[in-house]
Amino acid sequence: MIDKALFRLDGVRKAFPLLGLLALLQALTIVGQALFLSASITGLWQGKRFTEVIPTLIGFALSFLAREGVNFIRQSFLDKFSYKLASELRGNLLEKIFNLGPDINSQMGSGSLTSTVVSGIEQVENYIKLVLSKVLNMMMIPVFVWVAIVFLDWQSAIVLAIAFPFAIIFMILLGYMAQGRAERQYQSFQMLSNHFLDSLRGLSTLKYFGLSKPYANSVYKTSERFRKATISTLRVAILSTFALDFFATLSVAIVALFLGLRLMSGGILLFPALAALILAPEYFLPLREFAGDYHATLNGKNAFASIMRIMDREVTLGKTLENKIVWTDDSHLKLENLSKVYDTGRGISGVHLELTGFKKVALVGASGSGKSTLLSMLAGFLQPSSGQVTINHQVFETLVDEKYRQSIQFIPQKTYIFSATLRENIAFYQPHASDEQIRTAVKLAGLEDLVAEIGLDSLVGSAGRTLSGGQSQRLALARAFLSEDRNILFLDEPTAHLDIETELEIKNNLLPLLDDKLVFLATHRLHWLPQMDLVIVLNDGKVEGVGSHEELLSQNAYYQRLIADMKGGN
Repeated sequence: MIDKALFRLDGVRKAFPLLGLLALLQALTIVGQALFLSASITGLWQGKRFTEVIPTLIGFALSFLAREGVNFIRQSFLDKFSYKLASELRGNLLEKIFNLGPDINSQMGSGSLTSTVVSGIEQVENYIKLVLSKVLNMMMIPVFVWVAIVFLDWQSAIVLAIAFPFAIIFMILLGYMAQGRAERQYQSFQMLSNHFLDSLRGLSTLKYFGLSKPYANSVYKTSERFRKATISTLRVAILSTFALDFFATLSVAIVALFLGLRLMSGGILLFPALAALILAPEYFLPLREFAGDYHATLNGKNAFASIMRIMDREVTLGKTLENKIVWTDDSHLKLENLSKVYDTGRGISGVHLELTGFKKVALVGASGSGKSTLLSMLAGFLQPSSGQVTINHQVFETLVDEKYRQSIQFIPQKTYIFSATLRENIAFYQPHASDEQIRTAVKLAGLEDLVAEIGLDSLVGSAGRTLSGGQSQRLALARAFLSEDRNILFLDEPTAHLDIETELEIKNNLLPLLDDKLVFLATHRLHWLPQMDLVIVLNDGKVEGVGSHEELLSQNAYYQRLIADMKGGN
């Protein structure tokens, strides 16, 4: 039940001695509570006055308070400790995801990744609390309680010793069954998260094409699979709890029966019999408490395993830049055999390129040819499988570097709109920009109508106004227009969501922005190509040609066919 990876978290090993000491103290208070209570009842039964048993009653009260005090200290410590570990784990997980880049998002799905970071961490926090407290209690308290019962009545101790392994065996058998179903439930939950988020993102498109009702039925079926998986897991978890309760109750009843018969026959005194009977339920209590939270423990363990699979992914960090890169007329870039191969076998391979100074480079090719993959590698969001990049005579195996990312602007196909004001979204790369600078960028990006309608200080994103695809793309372009100190620019279909008239208008505003910059533009729009200094032609993950638009048009057969197809598409 304890995932070995849990010991890799900072402070877990150091916490075990303290928690073990608290479990020992709790066991002593349980024994003391039973002994003092038995002594008080026995004294009254033997005819002693109430004042004579006050010392033992005080001992019982002190044992009870000490037991509750130990529980309070352990719970307070675990609340703070698990919250600290969960917070650190969330920070490390987000940093890992950021270093892994879009690759991890495409593999897991954004919905599943989001649920892992949010609800998954919460489940791990609960898992840490349950495991570190109840597992140690289950390991230590029954042992000390059983030793005390041996000294009180060895026959009752034998009955309890025989019953305990049966409870453990049933718990293991049902636990394996519950674990398998809990894993399927967690997989269903991740699938539902992806499905639900994809539905929200595409709701307007589905409604536009009249497919919202059929897709709603698909969401219903996915949620039903998750519901059935959850009920199935709960059924096994409840059965496990029932089995433990049954064996514990049956064992205590057998102990009580034999103690009663021996009391009537004079085979045992009241004090040891009563103390053993009080301790018998305490012997099974840690196991029953653990079983009661077994389902939550399984969910937490599955979430923790999912998180650690992400954390264990290798990220090859190249040479760390000391300062951000500012591209100049003398700056040099060289790509040597740059490749990225996915698990499916697809990807891009054997990219060679060398350029100096300010250049506008277009990446063209059919859908799936590798344009976005190459762009993501060059932007430092995707780790290459092989090859190297040389920037200003410094060799990198990967561009996954924080300083490098602070040197670039990246406009993806799908712009992320943060839950913030329109002003804060536009000033993403330049947070201290003035209103005048922001309004100039707004004008160049064609966002004047939106700003006139809602204002710069209105909330957009999930907490406010929802923007259309075209508005989101214009906002991304406004970010690029506003940025002054980042002159390495990556554009992935920057005008894909705009109509052709608007695209040409924004293109005229965008082209001057590309001067004195190193620009990589992935596009399938023909009208961009004559303005590019260099064109890289991609076909099914391979480079078919590199050169100017005119050179390729006269010499490269594949480029000629591609241009003909693009003209037909336009």
